[in-house]
Amino acid sequence: MVHLAANASLDTSWEEARELNMTGTYNAFEAARQCGVRKVVFASTNHVTGFHELEGRPAGPDSPIRPDSLYGVSKAFGEALGRYYSDAFNLSVFCLRVGSFLPSPVGQPERVRGTWCSPRDLAQLVRLALLNDTVRFGIFYGVSNNDQRPWDLANAQTLLGYAPQDNAGTYWIE
Repeated sequence: MVHLAANASLDTSWEEARELNMTGTYNAFEAARQCGVRKVVFASTNHVTGFHELEGRPAGPDSPIRPDSLYGVSKAFGEALGRYYSDAFNLSVFCLRVGSFLPSPVGQPERVRGTWCSPRDLAQLVRLALLNDTVRFGIFYGVSNNDQRPWDLANAQTLLGYAPQDNAGTYWIE
């Protein structure tokens, strides 16, 4: 199962974060368990560790959770829930901390160009997670091969074979 739904606004209210992102994520994991699904790919967010970035510190898959918004809190809940379902019910869970997901980085601010994840690269990352039979639980950053990329992709490259094709610094519209 691939779960990409959420209210992704940093201004998400507590009610929306709870209902759409937390209850919705619980319902998705529980439905997967009840239906015998063995693998869940969960779209998380870099905002789970957003305060590291706000303080100018690098963040990685093993960094302590430091959400920068209620949206980040709701996605941290989803990662913790995924860990629980992996341990308690033997589901393989892939949490993808997706960066700035836009069709194009053209005209975007520098931060967005650094955190941009192209549709092609996100599709590759989701596909690799679905095909992987060795990872039981993992957190991976979903970002393209941008010149100013703030996150390390080593675990996604090593464990999943992720090889992002796009770079916001050299992207152009054909």
